[in-house]
Amino acid sequence: MWRGLVVLALFDGGGELLAHAGVPLPGPVLGMAALLATLVLVRKQVAVLDDAADFLLRHLMLFFVPATVGAVALVPSLRQTLVPIGVAIVGSTLLGLVVAAAVFQRLARSRP
Repeated sequence: MWRGLVVLALFDGGGELLAHAGVPLPGPVLGMAALLATLVLVRKQVAVLDDAADFLLRHLMLFFVPATVGAVALVPSLRQTLVPIGVAIVGSTLLGLVVAAAVFQRLARSRP
């Protein structure tokens, strides 16, 4: 499992280096994109990542604890901006659903 975690950390660190070098995307996104590209090029299951991925998925809820604590600490300022945040969440969700439905319909029509 530790080797898999090291591999994931190396990809994450490489993504951070790219982000600090000027690539306009977050480092973790760049690292995971690089990992995906590597896995696609290798075209086989990398057993080293299996145990690490299982471990991380089993303990996924722990990753939400800091965000929840931060949100609770910001409740007073969230109360002031509750309506704009709610509108943004509902609006972006509806927009995402409409775009996904339109893409699906267009792709469904193009296939026999």
